Amino acid sequence: MSIRLKRWDDPRSPSDGYRVLVCRYRPRALPKSRETWDMWIADAGPSRELHADYYGKHGPPIGMAEYKRRYLAEMRSRPEVVERLAALAARGTISLLCSSRCEDPALCHRTLLKALVEDELKRRPDA
Repeated sequence: MSIRLKRWDDPRSPSDGYRVLVCRYRPRALPKSRETWDMWIADAGPSRELHADYYGKHGPPIGMAEYKRRYLAEMRSRPEVVERLAALAARGTISLLCSSRCEDPALCHRTLLKALVEDELKRRPDA
């Protein structure tokens, strides 16, 4: 079991395993024939409101600590998302994909989501 963090436009690699797009928004104007992921789970991404607040679309942008607090609260309200990703990861390597503009994983929800999935895997009886 391995969980990798990549951007959706990173070239495919055999070590990627099952590629899961975990953005709220699907890349615009990208034809289905050019999709680089095997599955899209929009609910794994931050809510529209959190996304807008983080990027300052309705006022000053929120900081990373507030973003983290709110994203983790959102994911606690959607445990089925983490459980689904954990089930995929239990079968083999998965890559969590985010925006092509999301260059620093430390400032991305992918890192938080990866930790949640790893925690879920540890809680499973077959871990």
